[in-house]
Amino acid sequence: MSAPPGGDRTGPWFGLFLPQLRMSFDTILERTLAAEAAGFDSVWLMDHLAAPAAPDQDTFEGWTLAAALAVRTTTIRIGHLVTADPFRHPAVLAKMAATVDVCSGGRLELGLGWGSVDAELAAFGIDGGNRRERAARMRESIEVLNLMFAGEPFDYEGAHLTLHGAIGRPMPVQCPRPPLHVGGAGPVLTMPIVADHADWWNCPSYAIDRLEELRPLAGDARVSVQHPVALAPDAAARDDVLAAAQRRFGAWGGLVGGTATEVADALGAEAASGVEGFVVQCSDFGRPETVAQFMAEVAPTVRTA
Repeated sequence: MSAPPGGDRTGPWFGLFLPQLRMSFDTILERTLAAEAAGFDSVWLMDHLAAPAAPDQDTFEGWTLAAALAVRTTTIRIGHLVTADPFRHPAVLAKMAATVDVCSGGRLELGLGWGSVDAELAAFGIDGGNRRERAARMRESIEVLNLMFAGEPFDYEGAHLTLHGAIGRPMPVQCPRPPLHVGGAGPVLTMPIVADHADWWNCPSYAIDRLEELRPLAGDARVSVQHPVALAPDAAARDDVLAAAQRRFGAWGGLVGGTATEVADALGAEAASGVEGFVVQCSDFGRPETVAQFMAEVAPTVRTA
């Protein structure tokens, strides 16, 4: 099984979720570099052709953006929560993933999902079949990815995918593959894929209240969680920060907020229960001062939990 995204550090790792919406590239790069400087282990992008909640807004393509960030950073790991499997043939995705892993010196986290936004697929004319078919195709995609990453010629014959004499070169730096994160919480379609194939199960914020119920379905996969986080700079600002975050993210589920002590206590309880990774979406969209405060005042306490 792949190593934790935090390397050999004791305690859980921390990733910054930075969906590339309503931000210029310069802003995305600034906040990624701020996260790297502050000590975040990873930064995570989204993978949408148009943002579901704001389709009229500029949304950079996730993998080309990851490549751009990979060559402008030095230590922070880069991933997607999650890559939409129906968007790309797995042989193409394998080439993209291996390229980003090589360009970053082995810092790719490979997040994958079967593409659950039906309206987006329909809008762009992507026929992935029904949800059960998309989940079945994703299983085959993972098998093809593994074969491509091995760097040897192969044939593959599945119900959805067929390859003859295919080969993946270059191979990724990370062997046998970059860590595979499968996101989602569906007990019928998603969790069996997690148990059979994933190194990490990422529990999205909307399913945090079912974490203990779903955890046994993840098999041997390690557990990370997503949270919108409203971190107040001080006690005086606490109520205003929480109120703004509740308006923006309250419907998502899993909102954690308050002072640094309150946020650390909430995440520390999850770390004590066995959660090994936290993907944080700051309610102020990752301003440098907030990511620095999080890593200075919250992360050390959680890591000792």
